[in-house]
Amino acid sequence: MRRALIDNWPLFLGMLMLMVANGLLVTLLTIRGSTLGFSELAISIMQAGYPLGALVGTILTPRLIEKVGHIRVFSALASMVSAAAIMHLLTSDPVTWTGMRLLAGFCFPGLYVITESWLNAKTENRIRAQVLSVYFITQSAGPAIGTAMVGLPDPSGSLLFGLASILLSVAIVPLLLSGVRAPDYTVPDRMPVKRLYKVSPVAVLGIVVTAIGVSAWFIALPLYALQAGFSEAQASGALVVAMIAGAVVQYPVGWISDQTDRRFVVMGLATVSVLAALWMIMDSAPGHLVAGFAVIAAMTLPLYSILAAHANDQLSAGQIVPASGTMAFLMQLGQVFGIFIGPNVVPLLAGRGLPVLVAAIGAMVVLIALTRKLRAEAPDDTGEFVPTGVIGMAQPGMLQAEVMAEDEEESS
Repeated sequence: MRRALIDNWPLFLGMLMLMVANGLLVTLLTIRGSTLGFSELAISIMQAGYPLGALVGTILTPRLIEKVGHIRVFSALASMVSAAAIMHLLTSDPVTWTGMRLLAGFCFPGLYVITESWLNAKTENRIRAQVLSVYFITQSAGPAIGTAMVGLPDPSGSLLFGLASILLSVAIVPLLLSGVRAPDYTVPDRMPVKRLYKVSPVAVLGIVVTAIGVSAWFIALPLYALQAGFSEAQASGALVVAMIAGAVVQYPVGWISDQTDRRFVVMGLATVSVLAALWMIMDSAPGHLVAGFAVIAAMTLPLYSILAAHANDQLSAGQIVPASGTMAFLMQLGQVFGIFIGPNVVPLLAGRGLPVLVAAIGAMVVLIALTRKLRAEAPDDTGEFVPTGVIGMAQPGMLQAEVMAEDEEESS
């Protein structure tokens, strides 16, 4: 761990600043939009701009990197997303904010791809495991820190947006100071969704449905907490607790999934999330909100990593990286629907709409995994679970997929 930090600190620092800024903006825009009087529909449309932009960004920005190079693309994207953060200060209408979320969604995938490919080029085989562990901590801690910062005093209303813009602007500095030449980059091949579905239907369906559920509660939780009487700081704090709970359980849950049929683990996690949501439906006391969503986060945030691992168990080394890009696309597609649905269900059913949605999504995941379990046996040889920070990541798991593919090639 210490060696990985020493060798790669500029890259980790740059990624951390990107993740903090992204986590700060996601939560800040929901809470500030509610304060400005945006309706739940307006907030959902505005926030859905991010994954919509990311769907385009994950396709176009890798081609830009291949054409003009890492530094130029990173500088351009960082400048645009920094300007987008400031634009939220200059306007207070949902149309402009939606446009800025589209722009941010387009830019962040390129920033992540550049940082990940640079980090992968700098990493030596002897410290790859350490790099992945530090990288996952960065993925998880960055959004949590950014979300926690929403609770900072901001009398003028401009401090936090300005802070997000500063973080995005200076994120390029650590890369420039790293002393490492920009690596060569080629656009990864894509695996069609239809082909991946033939390999692992449970991964394709499960990732889309899981992304709908996770993005729905992640975006809507601050609104749900505000409705329950929480202050802005308390609402963001509830989300931070949920994110920490989801990060903490990734490794033990991953270890369990390596020892058995991963679909059993998926069914178990989804079932517990359903039970937690049902408890919140029957007992809507504000004091139980934090505990309930901590359980839901702990059960749902690891699902993407487990489903991705289940798909990778059935892929060859050469298919892992293309499949990773396809699964990232599926996750973004699910997030579009989840972000749109989440805020709009908060006021429904006497204020219990969000836990009802979480319960329904969990039940769907259980049904998908159970159906596939009854129709197909587990793979004979399973690979290794690699935790992935999902929240805020526009290109999740690409670095992990490259490492897994290289490890599999070396062992074969």
